[in-house]
Amino acid sequence: MATLPVAFASLDAPASWPRPWSAPSTDRLEASVESLDGVGPTIARRLAKLGLQTVGDVLWQRPRRYEEPVPTKRICDLFGDEEAVVEVVVHSATSRRRGRLKILTARVADETGEIRATWFNQPWLEAKLVPGTHLRIRGRANRHGFAVSSYDLDGDVETADLAPVYPATEDVSQKTLRSIHTQALAFVRDVAEDLPADVLAAERLPLRADALVAIHRPRALQDAETGRRRLAFDELLVLRLALRRTAAARAFASAQPLGAPGELLERYRASLPFVLTPDQERAMSELDADLDRSVPMQRLLQGDVGSGKTVVALHALLRGVETGGQGALMAPTETLAEQHFLTIDELCAPLGVRVALLTSSLGAKEHRAARQLIASGDAQIVVGTHALIEKDVDFAELAVAVVDEQHRFGVAQRTALVEGRSPHVLHLTATPIPRTLALTVYGDLEVSELALPPADRRPIITAWVTDDRSSEAYSRLCRHLDDGRQAYVVCPLIEASETRVARAAEEEAERLRAAELRGYRVGCLHGRLRPAERRSVMARFKARELDVLVATTVIEVGVDVPNATIMIVQEADRFGLAQLHQLRGRVGRGAEQSYCLLVSRARDELSETASERLEAMVATTDGFELAERDLEIRGEGQLVGARQSGYSDLRFVRLRRDQALLERARDVARELPDEGLLADSVDRLLGDAAHLGES
Repeated sequence: MATLPVAFASLDAPASWPRPWSAPSTDRLEASVESLDGVGPTIARRLAKLGLQTVGDVLWQRPRRYEEPVPTKRICDLFGDEEAVVEVVVHSATSRRRGRLKILTARVADETGEIRATWFNQPWLEAKLVPGTHLRIRGRANRHGFAVSSYDLDGDVETADLAPVYPATEDVSQKTLRSIHTQALAFVRDVAEDLPADVLAAERLPLRADALVAIHRPRALQDAETGRRRLAFDELLVLRLALRRTAAARAFASAQPLGAPGELLERYRASLPFVLTPDQERAMSELDADLDRSVPMQRLLQGDVGSGKTVVALHALLRGVETGGQGALMAPTETLAEQHFLTIDELCAPLGVRVALLTSSLGAKEHRAARQLIASGDAQIVVGTHALIEKDVDFAELAVAVVDEQHRFGVAQRTALVEGRSPHVLHLTATPIPRTLALTVYGDLEVSELALPPADRRPIITAWVTDDRSSEAYSRLCRHLDDGRQAYVVCPLIEASETRVARAAEEEAERLRAAELRGYRVGCLHGRLRPAERRSVMARFKARELDVLVATTVIEVGVDVPNATIMIVQEADRFGLAQLHQLRGRVGRGAEQSYCLLVSRARDELSETASERLEAMVATTDGFELAERDLEIRGEGQLVGARQSGYSDLRFVRLRRDQALLERARDVARELPDEGLLADSVDRLLGDAAHLGES
């Protein structure tokens, strides 16, 4: 007689029934983070800043690292600066403030003694630390007691060995992040598996759901690495398939060969008031070779700030003009487009080349006139924003297109510029990334690099100072002004906000005029000024009618004032590393020694990643070296562009150690007859990319 399973046909039921199997559900993964316990509207807004808006986003957030294994000790055995875990009982707790820093101190004890445990900026914890509470604390003993880095209440995993450490902000703690990840793991079986079974077997890869569990709850570091490699393989394979698809779409396109450079280019080079660098010469030669073919050029020119990309880009645009066609340069912001227009028009006027500007903020009459110039071909070079790709803009004969800061545009936006045409296309980026990553991410592009700045440029000296020493920073700035130089002061916001303490550019400009910069001419520039006002402010600054420009990040790229030799970045901890480097590049554009002073809150008030960013800025001015550092701090995907939804950026890839994995992904992509179940992932990658320029 066959043995019946428990609870079958009236037999005794088990204590709990297993969760019934169900098909994966994307609906549950797309649910808002507010569906998770402890996440209300306020926490949800804070999580959104980390790119966490859905349950799926939470599952695909990669831990930055894992807590190292540490011993559990008794209080009497704590010694020196060694990290340890202590199991204690709370005797009492008090809190106090030191400036903006909130300090919570508790007297805790075990059977061997008592010690003072300290938490920073966690005032809500005081209500939980009532006398008699049992907890585990992890941290380091010092002369003041025990500095707590993490703690466990009610069986949490905060102090556990290999506990994941996620990218966090000041207002979202590791404890909150670990809590929502634990909840999200309950939905991990809703993650669909789209790799073919034969690929999984041949590459000896775990299932995607198992890989996600391994990275969030590893039993050993090797488990986490195995899970990471599986998810990295997915990213690389989808990327290769996406590149294969875009390459196939271009396979039938042809462009007019432009031949060799002629008399117009000779006059252009002769008119330049400086000697081209070897990198610029090499990049121009690579462009000329591309432009002499009938296959449309698709080249990425990447270079550090101040390396001279605009000079090379104008070379490409003039090549199109020389053969009777037009050139177009598309920039992501109106401020950058305006700066490019002023620079290019100044260089082109002596050459007899007509340049037009087209942005969405132009008045109806100006916009119509610009479109007519473009359609007739009278505008030989057109500089603009996304307005260039509107349906009512027709080029007479677009020969060369340049897309500046190309990672800030989506695939769809870049494609719209050339749709129905076959121009040669040059993509520019001032966010240099390691060549290996560039060849992987932009695998359908040839890559040129401008690694060296002009010979007369000196490395910018960078210093990190805290708020309490900001007066020293302004004293140094005033010395530069007294020597006839100019300066920038960068603020993170345009106007005051009740919910954030960041300085506002307008308020800061007013304050500085009455305080540290009294007697100097102070202007203010931000994105909400009307275009004519922006142009007027920049023109006055360039003409040395203003001593100091207080600005938001609208000056991040494209602003070139060689007489500006010092910059103060207020609340520098609020900016990303790449953005800080771009801002710093506004000074140091002449032969004089330049300085960048990063002002932040007290060091013990900053997050770990904020401190790492500022330390990296002080350590080097090399954009490629900073890009490598950014890979370590934020992950490869963040360098490609804005954060994308789902898992379509390279958040799990470690290109410096994943070369073999990259090769395997390339080989597998070649062998797959079609995209199969991976088609949705490819659609998502290309679809998400189309929205990058909108943020």
